[in-house]
Amino acid sequence: MDELKVFTGNAHPALARAVAEYLGMELGKAEVFEFSNENIFVRILENVRQRDTFVIQPLASPVNKNLVELLIMLDALKRASAGRITAVVPYYGYGRTDKKDQPRVPITARLVADLLTVAGANRLLTVDLHAAQIQGFFNIPVDELTALYLLRDYFKKTKFDDLVVVATDIGITKRARDLAAKLNAPLAIMEKRRIGNVDQAESLNVIGEVEGRVALTVDDEIDTAGSLIGVVSALEKRGVEEIYACCTHPVFSDMAIQRIASCPVKEVVVTDTIPVTDNKKLDKITVLPIAPLLGEAIHRIHTGLSIGAMFEE
Repeated sequence: MDELKVFTGNAHPALARAVAEYLGMELGKAEVFEFSNENIFVRILENVRQRDTFVIQPLASPVNKNLVELLIMLDALKRASAGRITAVVPYYGYGRTDKKDQPRVPITARLVADLLTVAGANRLLTVDLHAAQIQGFFNIPVDELTALYLLRDYFKKTKFDDLVVVATDIGITKRARDLAAKLNAPLAIMEKRRIGNVDQAESLNVIGEVEGRVALTVDDEIDTAGSLIGVVSALEKRGVEEIYACCTHPVFSDMAIQRIASCPVKEVVVTDTIPVTDNKKLDKITVLPIAPLLGEAIHRIHTGLSIGAMFEE
């Protein structure tokens, strides 16, 4: 494994190119396309025998196509005798289906873990999983990076008076608490209840003192922005002066962009683990590059250095 190779599918080639640029190398050459019958074809166009290979492919929209692309690329590399294969999945799709919370439902996050492993992944590199226990679904090493430090550094540049960090639900509390500590701000928690299986949540209560403060909401992803709208509405009713929002993964599906545009939130700060296409851009949406974080992690995995040391202060 004396040579590093980085490949990409069609999910986010711009991110893969930025990672390769950080590493001072060119992307590995591969054909990845779909036939007219919707069958996906992959061919690795260079020698990978005993090489240390990385495949960058977030499970973003179209999720199922990108997942199958990734699986087939992993299989192609395995059959080409790659030395070690790391699936670099900045956004882990199906992460919200991580437990049986209703009768007769799947645990799809575990199924995806099994698929990646069977396809040939020897390791997973990802960013801010929806639930930490997803790491335990794998029988291979998992390195979970966090965008928390990128978000902290961004908001540290803005001198807020009376900032309060708001966890958008109970599940994100630990991550929000960590960000609050890094920004020397108090923490508030939004208690909410999801309604059925639809992308709709009912916000119930704000736990903590927020009146007269500037609020920064924290979540791992913004999907339809329905939850964000509910959180903003609840905070306004509690007398918050200004509201900012941040998350790692800008899914922005359905009416998300229209909702953010009409929402009184001042700024939404995200990373580019998922492509933010032109039709999903607004003046109030700020996109932070994740490539240096991924590039440094890939370098450390390849050279046997500590990933945890990246986040030590």
